[in-house]
Order: sequence, then structure tokens, then C-alpha cells
Amino acid sequence: MFAVIRTGGKQYRVAPNDIIEVEKIAGRPGDIVELAEVILLGGEGGPKTGSPTIAGALVAAEVIEQKRADKIVVFKKKRRKNYRRKKGHRQALTALRITEILTDGKKPSKAAPKPEPKKAETKPQAKAEVKAKSPVKPAAKKAEAKPAAKKRAAKAAKAPAKKPAAKPKKK
Repeated sequence: MFAVIRTGGKQYRVAPNDIIEVEKIAGRPGDIVELAEVILLGGEGGPKTGSPTIAGALVAAEVIEQKRADKIVVFKKKRRKNYRRKKGHRQALTALRITEILTDGKKPSKAAPKPEPKKAETKPQAKAEVKAKSPVKPAAKKAEAKPAAKKRAAKAAKAPAKKPAAKPKKK
């Protein structure tokens, strides 16, 4: 049996135990995700199509890993105009292993593990940890004047003010 599913704006032909890479889907490795947009089912008898999707059909998949694709470099240039732009992009991907293809509104046999609730910390412990983590920093020293500024100040203090020379009178 196979199915054609739609996720991330793309369509994929999948069968049980296939491994596919799709655009990022929320989930940790080991989680089970349900892909509900099934466009076509094939296998037993003839293919069954939906308009646009098949009601009650579902594909269950296990998240293998979250990763990023290779970098794609986008380079723009206009010759003789000194115009160049370079950008890079890495798409976030999720690797999935298709576990089963379900029809008639059935649910996956293996459910996604529920996240463990975090233990509530008491307030005195939390404050003690914050105090331990943030050491007291000494007061910042005033920045001294730069050497060039010191030289200019000393030169201005030493040099007496000059009087402009008198201009000869015209007759």
C-alpha cells in the first residue's frame, strides 16, 4: 500500500518504512506525528483519490531527527555596474520514518510520548540559585583620556595666545 501526502507545500509518495525529509515539523526524535493531508491511496484494488483530500485517511510517521539542508548560495550581479549581492540559505528539515498508512478514521497504534511535567521549585531555592549564579562585579573604572587628547591639552596650556599681525594701511 502507498499514499501521496501533502506537507510543507510539497507532495510525497510514501509507503510503510520509507524515510523522507520534509520541511520542519514540530516534534522531538522518537515522537509520532500524524500527516492528515492524504491526496491519494493506492495498493489494494485501484487507486482512491480525494477532492482535495481523502476523508478519514491518515499517515503516521516517527520523527528520526531535526536537521538543516545544505547551504544554497544566492549571488546577484550586474556587470560593469559594481553591483554584487551574496546571500545564503539553509532550510530546516525533519527526517521521518513512515510507520503506517491508516484509513477509515483509525488512530496510530503507537502514540506520541507525552512530555514530562516539570517539578515546581520552591521560591527560596530559586532565589538561592540566582544569587549563586550571578557573581558581584566590581565597579567599572573611569576610562582615562587618550594619549593624543592629553598631548593637545598640554600643548594648548603651554603655548601663549598669539596676536594677529597688523595690516598696513592703504593710502
